[in-house]
Amino acid sequence: MLLTVTHTTRYVFTEAVTHGLQRLRLRPKSTHGQEVLDWTMDLAGARVEAEYEDQNHNHVTLVSIEQGAEEVVVTCSGTVRTSDNNGVIGMHSGHMPLWCFLRPTALTKPGSKVRQLVSSIDVDKGDTLAFLHALSRAVGQQVEYVPGQTDVGTTAEEALAAGKGVCQDHAHIMISAGRLVDIPMRYVGGYLKMDDREEQEAGHGWAEAHVPGLGWVGFDVSNEVCPDDRYIRVASGCDYSEAAPVTGVASGGGDSHLDVQLSVAEKVLGGQQQQQSSGTGQQ
Repeated sequence: MLLTVTHTTRYVFTEAVTHGLQRLRLRPKSTHGQEVLDWTMDLAGARVEAEYEDQNHNHVTLVSIEQGAEEVVVTCSGTVRTSDNNGVIGMHSGHMPLWCFLRPTALTKPGSKVRQLVSSIDVDKGDTLAFLHALSRAVGQQVEYVPGQTDVGTTAEEALAAGKGVCQDHAHIMISAGRLVDIPMRYVGGYLKMDDREEQEAGHGWAEAHVPGLGWVGFDVSNEVCPDDRYIRVASGCDYSEAAPVTGVASGGGDSHLDVQLSVAEKVLGGQQQQQSSGTGQQ
């Protein structure tokens, strides 16, 4: 499938910025299941200082905010060819050893709720793939998809206790639970083509588990599927904080307001468009 993406991130400051740096993880990479055919990034109010790969093999663009800027606009657009591999990404690569994806983080540290969730799954934990599918279903059943109830700082334990959240929370809960039974787990941020609209409010997030014999396998709890050719992977990490599209610091600027405009569509070839499916956005 050919997918086109246009993603604009706009920060508006109430006062002029005196100094600022931002790390942008907005450029997908060609990997198993996707080929980036073209990708551009345009900046207003900022300039590129460096580009590099981080510890999770993500492409990072380091930009500085122009002194006196009251607005920063980052616009990315491109075309990605995707394929359906039943969620299988393949063998591990990058700079981080697998054992790093067993460690709890601030967002995925398990508590009593996550431990109860794992104990409630009546599937042989030695059958890793069967356990993960059962875990994905259990998280979706216990945490209703309700936007606006959580934020980027909500932990897996908090979201599970509340019983409400979005795709980021679903992924963090699954990651937290999987690590309890010694399965390397990571968070993935990217894009999902939705069937009812091209315009979206944000990107999407899901979990990946390292399964013996298969390597990394994706699980989208919110949509009850393993990622297919509707998905574009952009960045991954031990939790959302390591895969966030934009992180950084700024001096001055006063308060800031963030506005995101995102369009993900299938590129039509020969006048026909492939069948579309549903999806949900990420906070």
